Amino acid sequence: MEDAVIHIDIQKKFLSAEGAMTLDVKADLQSGTLTTLFGPSGAGKTTLLRILAGLTKPDAGKIQFGDIVWFDSEQKIDVLPQQRHIGLMFQDYALFPNMTVEQNIQFAQNKTDRSYTHQLLKIFELTEFAKRKPAHLSGGQKQRVALARAIARRPQLLLLDEPLSALDSTMRSMLQGEIAKVHSMFNATTIMVSHDLHEVFRLAHHVVCLEHGKVKAAGEPQEVFSDTSISGKFQVTGQIAAIEKQDVVNIVTVVTGNNSIVKVIAFDDDLEQLSVGDRVLVFSKAFNPIIKKI
Repeated sequence: MEDAVIHIDIQKKFLSAEGAMTLDVKADLQSGTLTTLFGPSGAGKTTLLRILAGLTKPDAGKIQFGDIVWFDSEQKIDVLPQQRHIGLMFQDYALFPNMTVEQNIQFAQNKTDRSYTHQLLKIFELTEFAKRKPAHLSGGQKQRVALARAIARRPQLLLLDEPLSALDSTMRSMLQGEIAKVHSMFNATTIMVSHDLHEVFRLAHHVVCLEHGKVKAAGEPQEVFSDTSISGKFQVTGQIAAIEKQDVVNIVTVVTGNNSIVKVIAFDDDLEQLSVGDRVLVFSKAFNPIIKKI
């Protein structure tokens, strides 16, 4: 477990849309990284996140954060959620409707720190909304409040449960940038549940793919989702997830609407008008894939 901040080896029976199954996960996650839990609905992603948060108890196994054991079924250890030094952001944000933006953020702090609260309001561009209540905020503003509140505890581990799933594509892309900024700025080890491949490529250093409660693959996104098969003529639209420089060419990774991966070779001149996040059309002409911004 060298350099691993989190060691996970747990089993938990749970119910999904497909019926009863067992979550059986073994993984070591590194300090300072952003890891996504990726997979279809019912795969066990949120259950695993709740187990890490201490909100759901495994049937058996062990969880260790650095030198501290959070859970050990054999040793009868189960550290309470409030003692795990985590920040948790739910899919529905779970903001307190009777509190202002400022009060929601301060509520998460172990001890009220007005200076830090004001810093967070400024970072997330919420200063002018500090006295508003959630009912008077847009979806994107609520998301930023929830993220600021999760960071307010200065967590060692930040857990995000599909934080952007309720937003439209434009707002989603913008707030992916917010998450990347927060992770870089606060350097909190982050685990995020997602079923969006573009999100995984844009944000994650590491991805753990779950299917039917089991780890099907784990590693860097480019390695896990690489597809070297050669296809015939095609035409698809998608979003640029990554651009990787290789000698005199670039490898452009495009995520299509059905979460498929297309890789296209492009020269520097081809990329003058293209960047990560752009929607593009990929099509073949004389068996040569061409990428074009739309």
